[in-house]
Amino acid sequence: MTSSRTLPQLFRHTAKCFAGTPAILTQERTWTYADLDDASDGMAAGLIARGIAPGERVGLYCPNGAEFVCCYLGILKAGACVVPINLLLPPTAIAFVLNDAGARAICFHAAFAEQTAAALAETPGVTVRVGIGPVAPEMVDCRLDDLTMAAAPPAPRIDPDQDPAVILYTSGTTGRPKGAVLTHANLAANATAVAEVLAVRPGADGDRLLVVLPMFHAFAATVGILTPLLVGAALVPVARFDSDLIAEAIGTHRATIFLGVPSLYAVLLRLDDTQVARWGSVRLCVSGGAAMPEAVMQAFETRFAVPVLEGDGPTECGPVTCVNRPAGPRKPRSVGPALPGVEMRIADSNGHWLPDGEHGEVCVRGPSVMRGYWNLPDETQASFYGDWFRTGDLGWRDPDGWFYLVDRIKDLIITNGMNVYPRIIEEVLIRHPDVAEVAVVGEPHPLHGEIPVAYVTAAPGHDDLDLRALKAWCRSRLGRHELPRRIERIDALPKNAAGKILKRELRRAGEHERGVRVP
Repeated sequence: MTSSRTLPQLFRHTAKCFAGTPAILTQERTWTYADLDDASDGMAAGLIARGIAPGERVGLYCPNGAEFVCCYLGILKAGACVVPINLLLPPTAIAFVLNDAGARAICFHAAFAEQTAAALAETPGVTVRVGIGPVAPEMVDCRLDDLTMAAAPPAPRIDPDQDPAVILYTSGTTGRPKGAVLTHANLAANATAVAEVLAVRPGADGDRLLVVLPMFHAFAATVGILTPLLVGAALVPVARFDSDLIAEAIGTHRATIFLGVPSLYAVLLRLDDTQVARWGSVRLCVSGGAAMPEAVMQAFETRFAVPVLEGDGPTECGPVTCVNRPAGPRKPRSVGPALPGVEMRIADSNGHWLPDGEHGEVCVRGPSVMRGYWNLPDETQASFYGDWFRTGDLGWRDPDGWFYLVDRIKDLIITNGMNVYPRIIEEVLIRHPDVAEVAVVGEPHPLHGEIPVAYVTAAPGHDDLDLRALKAWCRSRLGRHELPRRIERIDALPKNAAGKILKRELRRAGEHERGVRVP
């Protein structure tokens, strides 16, 4: 399933067909497709007028809202490439992303002006600065509100199969962020396949997707933004994880589809009956980002009387590769069959295909699979068996074609649906003068999916190692999602004969501490 048209071309067609139909519903106003088309045209014209050429990268640092969507579309209409910025990153990490991508411009929200200023001090290549909201004049070249009044720009030449639309930064086990390059065709294929599978209904009486997942994340960007906007449905952005705020937005705007990660569903179970009653318009929920505990799914479906469709997929694949279908069948603990146009298979460690029922690495091939990692040819080559992308997930397939994920092959930790990379935490802790060695592992958590736990040994002469000081050290150097929830001091880290730290022994020790019986 591919498209010969760019994302702006596809959106313009939808906007023409549904000009007066709501595209974005917020507390402040309703944006019709015509409103959004005009505003994003102005955004594109402003970037082009300031020298942003087709193919150049533009950072987008903004919370969920109509402004994020307007900037996202405007950057694409200018022929440029969107580089979304994780809102939880510290300035040094933001600077790394902007420098690595070679970004020429950034669009940033006033709420993150301080972080942006710190990051821009390390990014001399960013020469165009667009402020969103009440940003101090000396920080910006222009404001979004001024740009949205400009006339439509000439359409740049874009090759949908080759030209990057978005670079989404994710990290490997080394902890070094890698930019997954997704083309216009990649994202169009993924969004339209999701719309087909979920039977997303267009028009004024169609579906309204509530998007509280962060829009900088692949799940929310593709399923929550592009999927509705390419078919004529609407989206309801919510800026933060607040269960009461979510319920109010659903009740006010009659949202019909909800997107969440497992930990969010667990929190929503705490809503009182009055707030649960606001969910009456929701016809289905979608869960991704981490494995959803069956008990949480059952409790949610019973209380809210709405099915939860579990799916999966890595950023590098658009991101959705598979999902359970609304019409069923839905299988417990399964992430469903592959999307239309997507192929999935299970491989052994040598890249040989395994029969149904055997565990191995999940591999994916199809039109939504990324072109590669930005400026990392060796890492790109290592991530593929031919044209099959290696997801790094350990799983198996049943005879009906439904996939099941068993574990992650490497040490990735997923907290609230967001990737946390142990080495990033380890490199921060090891820089503390009181720490000799450190290892970070994931520990299962009923609310957050997993939490990072750090095991440290004291440097010589620092037997009075202050664990509270170590937590403060981490808070000033890591994103909130990366903070170790617990730091344990031990006398020595377990190692093999070659001196390699055995993280599996630390996980086993943690299981013993939690009362888990380990054979």
